[in-house]
Amino acid sequence: MTNTQLALPGVGPVDVAVDDRGSGRSFLLLHGGAGPISVARFADLLATTYPARVLTPTHPGFAGTPRPETLTSMAGLAAVYAALLEQLDLHDVTVIGNSIGGWIAAELALLGSPGVSSVVLVGAVGIVVDGHPVADPFAIPFAELLTRSYYDPTAFRVDPETLPEPARKAMAANRAALAVYQGKPSGGDSTLRDRLTKLDLPTLVLWGEADRIGDTEYGRAYAAAIPNARFQLLAKTGHVPQIETPELVRAAISDFVHASASKLD
Repeated sequence: MTNTQLALPGVGPVDVAVDDRGSGRSFLLLHGGAGPISVARFADLLATTYPARVLTPTHPGFAGTPRPETLTSMAGLAAVYAALLEQLDLHDVTVIGNSIGGWIAAELALLGSPGVSSVVLVGAVGIVVDGHPVADPFAIPFAELLTRSYYDPTAFRVDPETLPEPARKAMAANRAALAVYQGKPSGGDSTLRDRLTKLDLPTLVLWGEADRIGDTEYGRAYAAAIPNARFQLLAKTGHVPQIETPELVRAAISDFVHASASKLD
């Protein structure tokens, strides 16, 4: 884990903790509301079997990391990661985001960062689809949130009260940061769906067929908003495919990146 300091107009200095794994084609992997632990194992898998260089930042405020008071939105986080790619002089980067990480990835793609070449949205949230609301993590019990997140939740049940104190503190920090970035209660960004019509990067929208945080029709609407996006359902999978069916996700990303690169050759 390394700490990188960035300077953003209107925000000021931002410290970002980044795990940097492997070597090869570059991927920026953005975690969801469960924090960086929710993508750590998948980052290892992608780095070792693709092979790839995988950067997994911790969104400022998550896992107890510092967050500037002026950094309060998904769009702000997207600007942070555009600056990170520029500072690291990275190009031809595939951005992968799960849940709110997908929301941030979509905002990052819309910024037109020259370092970003393609986007993978995995159970992304952020748009508003009438009749298909996203589950509000602040309005339902933690146990129900877990149940909605997995095809087979029995293998992933956690009782926060039994966790070590550092893990409980990290979860509390994650929840507090999530409330700031997405708002409480969260209804998404009513402008994002229309703005996505201007996104011209190769985009893959991956969705678990058993996702009950955002249902499959919500996922299809996400893909339909993006010109030439490809929608792919993942069998026996919920809201966090990188945890529940990581090999399916890795294979889908590998196929997508190779196909996108071939079109550019």
